[in-house]
Amino acid sequence: MNEIIIQLEEITPKEFFGTGNENIKLLKKHFPKLKIVARGNQIKAFGEEELLDEFNRRLNMLLKHFAKYNKLDENLIERVLTSNTSDDYKTSSQSGETIVHGVNGKLIKAQTANQRKLVELMRKNDMVFAIGPAGTGKTYTGVALAVQALKSKEVKRIILTRPAVEAGENLGFLPGDLKEKLDPYMQPLYDALRDMIAPEKLAQYIENGTIQIAPLAFMRGRTLDNAFVILDEGQNTTHAQMKMFLTRMGKNAKFLLTGDPGQIDLPRRTISGLKEALLVLKDVEGIGMVFLDDKDVVRHKLVKKVIAAYRNIENIDV
Repeated sequence: MNEIIIQLEEITPKEFFGTGNENIKLLKKHFPKLKIVARGNQIKAFGEEELLDEFNRRLNMLLKHFAKYNKLDENLIERVLTSNTSDDYKTSSQSGETIVHGVNGKLIKAQTANQRKLVELMRKNDMVFAIGPAGTGKTYTGVALAVQALKSKEVKRIILTRPAVEAGENLGFLPGDLKEKLDPYMQPLYDALRDMIAPEKLAQYIENGTIQIAPLAFMRGRTLDNAFVILDEGQNTTHAQMKMFLTRMGKNAKFLLTGDPGQIDLPRRTISGLKEALLVLKDVEGIGMVFLDDKDVVRHKLVKKVIAAYRNIENIDV
């Protein structure tokens, strides 16, 4: 049986191995045909030469990342172990910095490789599409970037919008006036803001229009300048709505469009404006696109498994 020994130099083994050797357990799970032993400042692996070469390559990618950032987590390990090159998970050190100091001193940062790519793209481009399933932090990271831009006076206002599509529910039967009916659609945006801005200040911003949260239909006819604008749930826009929104962009504006093409609530045979825009705009200079996946899920770990399970049945032709 072939064997390789990797020495951990200038790295604290306990931190690299993780609490209860959880990082080593992930390695073992990914390489089930190898016998992997971690002791002291050594990692030994036994098995077929081809698998050992691959293990050695992946482990060195992890060691380089850890040496630079002094941090590993389950999402990063999975991404490193399944990436073709380091470009698939590597980001600049700047993109991992605190985006904004939230309520009660909460430090809000991009937590995964693709969230950090979103931060980078938003700094380099005036329009960015962030595409991925639920729980990948698209909207939350975007709102943090918007709050940062407002606090640093890069923009004068934040505009958050969503298409008010009835996801299997009848809006007309909800109680209350128009605002009360629409607020549930906007709740995820309010939730993110409450993490980042103190309640009194947030109320003041909303009252004076510094922060505006409104359905997409309310954007028609406006020119959105000096603003950080987020269109959330973009998969539920039609062709006309998406074109209308994209052409609202004014001077000194930042546009972030988020969506999950796997959760379209539009009527059957209606083309998603988001899907169409991704095709039409993919080669336009100045527009960035980042595609998040289940490795970026930052909710409960079961969410990843739910997404994977549904992907399996959704890929089956019925």
